[in-house]
Amino acid sequence: MRILLTIIALISISSAFGQDSKAQEILDKLSTKMKGETSFYIEFSANIKNSSTGTDENETGKGWVKGKKFYASYGDNTIISNGVKTWTIVKEEKSVYEMDADEEDEESLNPKKLMTIWESGFKNKYGKETTLNGEKVHQIMLYPKNPGNVEYHTIVLYISSVKNELKKVVLKTKDGTVMTYRLTKYTSNPTVSDSKFVFDKNKYPGYTVIRD
Repeated sequence: MRILLTIIALISISSAFGQDSKAQEILDKLSTKMKGETSFYIEFSANIKNSSTGTDENETGKGWVKGKKFYASYGDNTIISNGVKTWTIVKEEKSVYEMDADEEDEESLNPKKLMTIWESGFKNKYGKETTLNGEKVHQIMLYPKNPGNVEYHTIVLYISSVKNELKKVVLKTKDGTVMTYRLTKYTSNPTVSDSKFVFDKNKYPGYTVIRD
């Protein structure tokens, strides 16, 4: 759940970094593709690793996005948003945290944000063209424009140079934690009912709903 609920917040590198023209061109192309889709579905694997604390956790997840609405499951936990309200369902606690969607914590991360994290708040720099699972990908680094009170110092994106798809995201924190997402499946414009994005309390008997 830590990966799913943590948003990208980065430490500054240098005010000398601006937008890299090659990186920006690739990111703009990917943004155009994402904005042209009415919905999408992703599956991903995730790893949290910190050598100093001995942390090495693996999990899988999946998510649906339709406009401003999204549904994501990660391990035993789920986040649902109908664009007006957002519900975070924590199985271990048997709790549901409800809040207004427009008041969602800026540090939260959902599949919509994951697939558009580069669009605002970051400076970018092209790294190199490399290979990921036999596929050619562009490596692009993101750095914060306003690093003030943030936990991350770098995000590294890996974008398919052929398919124009996000393949991998690596988040590096100040405390040495590295969070790695690998996109294992991406489906454009799946048919998904709006009911998918509405919390149904009857499906969670015994859960306490906590409203913010």
